[in-house]
Order: sequence, then structure tokens, then C-alpha cells
Amino acid sequence: MSAYKDATNAIHAATRQTQEQENSEAIFVTSSFAYASAEEAAGKFSGDEDGNVYSRFTNPTVELFEKRLAMLEKGEAAIATSSGMAALMTLAYSLLSAGDRVVCSRNIFGSTVKFFNTYTTKFGVEVVYVDATDYDAWQAAINDKTRLCYFETPSNPLYEVVDVAKVAELAHAKNALLCVDTVLATPALQNPLTQGADIVMQSATKFIDGQGRCLGGALIASQEIVDIFTAFMRSAGPCMSPFNAWVLLNGLETLSLRMKAHSASALQLAEYLEAHPKVLKVNYGGLPSHKYHQLAKQQQNDFGGLLSFELAGGRDSAWAFINATKLMSITGNLGDSKTLVTHPATTTHGRLTDEEKAKAGITEGLIRVSVGLEDIEDIIADVEAALTQLS
Repeated sequence: MSAYKDATNAIHAATRQTQEQENSEAIFVTSSFAYASAEEAAGKFSGDEDGNVYSRFTNPTVELFEKRLAMLEKGEAAIATSSGMAALMTLAYSLLSAGDRVVCSRNIFGSTVKFFNTYTTKFGVEVVYVDATDYDAWQAAINDKTRLCYFETPSNPLYEVVDVAKVAELAHAKNALLCVDTVLATPALQNPLTQGADIVMQSATKFIDGQGRCLGGALIASQEIVDIFTAFMRSAGPCMSPFNAWVLLNGLETLSLRMKAHSASALQLAEYLEAHPKVLKVNYGGLPSHKYHQLAKQQQNDFGGLLSFELAGGRDSAWAFINATKLMSITGNLGDSKTLVTHPATTTHGRLTDEEKAKAGITEGLIRVSVGLEDIEDIIADVEAALTQLS
């Protein structure tokens, strides 16, 4: 256990200086590693000796990112992957077998739903969806065949907040594992492993990077569970590149500061939107009026940088607003230093059926904003000008 605080560990934890005495972390851009003898090579490949074998298995830069992220998440170990979806694939294909059941929240990333429904089920795994905050539904759905429970908190884009400890208790009663996707909070704002979860999944592409530069994902858990993921990684190879690991390491260094700034600006924008007559509803946990405000305060250190709001007039109004913005980037990503805007029904959740969108609360009038690090007065002015153009 480090004696330092999280913000310090994000900069210094697990640093390993080479003989070149660099002050910034080195990038080990290599596919393989050379040995002094055949005996040493055999020892490394067999695992009898510690060391690197091949960058699909281990890489010093990737390993440093894993160790630092695991410390921030309060976990024993982590494994880094090429993207958030690669982390999901590693989770599913490592832990699930034919006949197993997955109980999953409805309000999760659209690509996650598509992955579970299209690819996991084809191998004989049953996937059951429940309303995220209906704990009676969770209890009814978790049976003796359940291997994994999965949800996002806060959820994207509606900011539903799930009681981690409550679902963990229900899952563990049936010997199931709980995985929590906390990409909107990041380890700077929430640590589900300390609240009862067995696994945390991160899309490091988002706030951990923080500037929209590269893809990355990670799973954080006990060493025993991460060893299972590592065995899959060695065979299937959804590994993180050393360069991306280096970029994400630099993202971790400023994560705490950035999440505070994102949260402060998002709250100001949410308050502005809530008071605007053309806005029907705002989804942001920092608002006292939000349904899950108290639970978010209990589980999180702050409320993060993502919000959504709904306009009357459906898709026409939503698209008109988005097209009228000047400062924001129109993109399906989130967690950037730039403010980003998108229409979830036709982008991030566009592959869902109309029925699936309705069940998940993804309406045609819904707009998602990832609040960036620009001056909040400029962000609000851009939103105000776009709203003014709506009839």
C-alpha cells in the first residue's frame, strides 16, 4: 500500500527508470525481447524466470500503465487491452461458458448490447436484461446459472446510478461475479472494487486519455481473476500497444485535476439547461433534482463531465441544436478536453432496435454533451445560441 495520495500515485507509482536516467516514462516499442542465452529464453518462456517474452504477453510500458491504474482503482492487478470493447471481449470470453447466464443492465453502451446479443449468445450464453435500479428485478434474474452481472454507473447517457454494494450482495449470494463499467467516473471519482464489485472495466479511450488521442481499455480485479484474463490475452491477443500505454500513462498524471474541472463545468451547464424553457429534462447526477443525486454523492467523489438533456420536437430539434453549435465537436466520443456533442439515438446507440432504445430511455429528442475544459462561459454561450435558433 502506497503512503502517497492518489494524485501523487498517478504520477509516480511503479516508475522504473532505465540506465538512460530519463525523467519521463520510456516507451518500449518492441515486438519481442532478446536473451543472453537459450537457457534464459527457455526460463522466460516457461515462466520459471521473471521477464518479458513478447509484447502480446507483456511489455514494460503497458505493465507500468497496468500497475498504476490498478493502484488508483484500489485493485490487486490490471490488464490493459487495445480498446474498451476489447476489454469487454476479454471479460466475456475468459469467464463465460455455454450454459452460463449474464444479467446486465439495460442502460449500457449500445456496442456492449450488440456484443452480448450477437456474439456472446452464439456460444450458448444467456443474456438477460433488467432495469438498472430495479433491485427486485436483479434478484429475480440472478439464478444458479448466473456467472456474471454487469452494469454501468453512472450510465451513459442518462446518468442512472446503481447501488454497487446492493447488486454485489445479490450477485455473490449466487456465486456470480460483478463487473462495473465506471468509465464516466474513472478511478478519480469512484472505486467500485471497494464497494463490492469484483471487476472494474475501463474504456481508457475516454477521460483517462482525456484528449481523444488513442484507444485503450482495461480490466482491474484480483490477481487470480486477472491471471484468467492474461491467459486469454496470450492466446487471443487484444493487447494494448506500447505507444498507447505511454499516452494513457500521461493521461493518468492529470486525471484527478481534469475530473474536478470537468465536474465543475458540467454542473454549471446542467444548472443552466435545467432553467431553460426549451429543455424538457436534464440528466446529471450533480443536480439536487436528479433522481439519483443522493446515491451519486454517496458512491462518488464528484459527478463527472457527462450530461444529457431532452428537447421537444424529437430528432428534428435535436439535430437542429447540434448543427447550430459552433464550439462543440460533433462526435460519438466522450471524455475529451474539447466539449463534444452527439445524438445518441443515431450514433452511440444507433445499432439498437427501436424497442431496445425505448427500453433504455434513448429518445429521439435526447442530446448528450461531454463537457470539456474550455471556459464554461464560452460553452454556455454556444449552447444558448443553439437553443435560441430552435423554434
